[in-house]
Amino acid sequence: MAFDLSAGLKGKAVLLTGAAGGIGREIALAFAGVGARVAVVDVAQAQADAVTAEMEGGPHVAIAHDLRRVAEHTALVDRVVNQFGKLDVLVQTAAVLIRRHSVFDVSEADWDTQHDVNLKASFFLAQTAARLMVRMGKGGRIINFTSQGWQSGGFGGSVAYAAIKGGIVSMTRGLARSLAKDKITVNAVSPGAADTAMMRSGMDDAALAATVAQIPLGYMARPSQLAGAVLFLASDHADYVTGATINVSGGWLMY
Repeated sequence: MAFDLSAGLKGKAVLLTGAAGGIGREIALAFAGVGARVAVVDVAQAQADAVTAEMEGGPHVAIAHDLRRVAEHTALVDRVVNQFGKLDVLVQTAAVLIRRHSVFDVSEADWDTQHDVNLKASFFLAQTAARLMVRMGKGGRIINFTSQGWQSGGFGGSVAYAAIKGGIVSMTRGLARSLAKDKITVNAVSPGAADTAMMRSGMDDAALAATVAQIPLGYMARPSQLAGAVLFLASDHADYVTGATINVSGGWLMY
C-alpha cells in the first residue's frame, strides 16, 4: 500500500493564520493541494485574497483579521464554521519579529507587540478553536509555530522574541495535556532560518552569511520545506503525536 502523507486531510476544514507570510502561504498551498478547505487569515484582505487566488481546489475563504483583537476570535471561528460547516485544524503561523541591535535597545512596546501577536493571540485563538472542537465532539488538531530561539535564547535584540516563542512551546505542551481527553492534539513546528522577509529583516548580508554558516545543511530553508511537517501533524499519521515540537532547522538546532 502506498504511503500517503496527506491521509485524512481531504475535505478537512483548516483555519490558517499568517497565511500571507512566506511560510503561511506555502502551508496554504499545501493544504489546498491535498484537498483540504482553507480559511486564509491575514491582517490585510488584499494579501489574503492574493494567496487564495493561487490555491487549487476549495472552496477556500480569505479573511482579514487582526489577531490582537481577542474579543473577535469567536466571530472569526464562527465565520469559518459558517463557511465550511466545521473546523478540524488550526494552524498558527502569524508572528511579529522586532529585531534590535542589542538587548539594551528592546523597549516595552517591542515586548508588548510581540507578546500580543505571537503568544497572547495564539493562546486565545487556540482556546476558542478548542472550545468549538470539544462541542463538535470529533477531536481536532492545533499546530503552533515556535522558533529555534525557544531553546537557543535568541541573539542580542531578538531575546524578547525568543522568550515569547519559548512560551509557545510551554503553551503547546499544556494545551496538549489539557485537551487530550477530547481527542484534540496540540503540537508545534520549530523553524530554524527560513528564507522569508521576516528572517531577512534587520540583517545585512554579513549577518545572513554568519547565520547560514551555523546551519549544518548549509542553507536557509525554503518556506515550502516547512509545509511537510505541518501536513504530517494534521494528517492521520500523527494521531498519536501530541505535545511535540518538531524541529525543522537544517541541524541549526539539535536536541
